[in-house]
Amino acid sequence: QVRLVESGGGLVQPGGSMSLSCAASGIIFELYTMNWHRQAPGKQREWVASITRGGTTNVADFVKGRFTISRDDAKNTVYLQMNSLNPEDTAVYYCQASRRTNYWGQGTQVTVSS
Repeated sequence: QVRLVESGGGLVQPGGSMSLSCAASGIIFELYTMNWHRQAPGKQREWVASITRGGTTNVADFVKGRFTISRDDAKNTVYLQMNSLNPEDTAVYYCQASRRTNYWGQGTQVTVSS
């Protein structure tokens, strides 16, 4: 059974930082491209960042310079470091494992508010 479990969400003030983690099980983690997506209230889910099996990263323009994606294949975990957060970053953040089949986590809420 494939499981992706996100953690690290919560409430943070504008300008603050937060780190998300996503622990995977039931897949050969190092073979997968790992992605973070987010969905704000009333909006469509949008892609945020990706890291390939080889470690190549890519982030959406709206988080470039603020968010960093990384992975630890030994721990079957992908991370999203988020800096300089603003209220527009408030969303449920989802982890996705992508290869021939896509798997999704249940999401973790990130709220940026004073």
